[in-house]
Amino acid sequence: MIRVILADDEPAIRVGVATILTTDPEIEVVAQAADGREAIELVRRHQPDIAMLDIRMPHLDGLATAAELATVAPDVAVIILTTFDEDEYVAGALALGASGFLLKAADPRELILGVRSVADGAAYLSPRIAQRVITRLGDGMIRSRSARSRLATLTPRERDVLGLVGRGLSNQEIARELNLAEGTVKAHVSAILLRLSLTNRVQAAILAYEAGLTT
Repeated sequence: MIRVILADDEPAIRVGVATILTTDPEIEVVAQAADGREAIELVRRHQPDIAMLDIRMPHLDGLATAAELATVAPDVAVIILTTFDEDEYVAGALALGASGFLLKAADPRELILGVRSVADGAAYLSPRIAQRVITRLGDGMIRSRSARSRLATLTPRERDVLGLVGRGLSNQEIARELNLAEGTVKAHVSAILLRLSLTNRVQAAILAYEAGLTT
């Protein structure tokens, strides 16, 4: 059996999702929680295979719950269940190690498929979510290639300076880091802005990030 704990602050949603999941004879909803804090206690008590968490809950939301479960129950896979598909929620869930991201409006068969996939050790994203992630990654790769090509006009020292600008260092801090005179750093920064057609250090920092010079 695939043992699932379901957490959602809306009783009707909990009952509906639990009813859908248990139509599969190999899925058992062992407990239900109304908020993230209760979900963590139930996970400790029942040791399920999967914790299915609503993104928005009182006391402790889905992302905060997922973060805590990663510490207290690292073997329990997390699926985020939500009506919201904004990029920041997806990015937050994936960054915290969630194995799945499902929309409540999804086809019931998709909810079951998501649980089965995660139980098998795979990751599962609702198709709408997957498309957005692919598009976002693709856009990021295009920006990265474009940014790197723009840096081809810089000297190695200018690239060093740009990387430190990307980290938010001041001219004085960059001078100490690279063992240069502050006036020399200022001249490098001016040359970088001019050569790359940038108007300020913020634009330079963004370009440094997109080119992979800083994280």
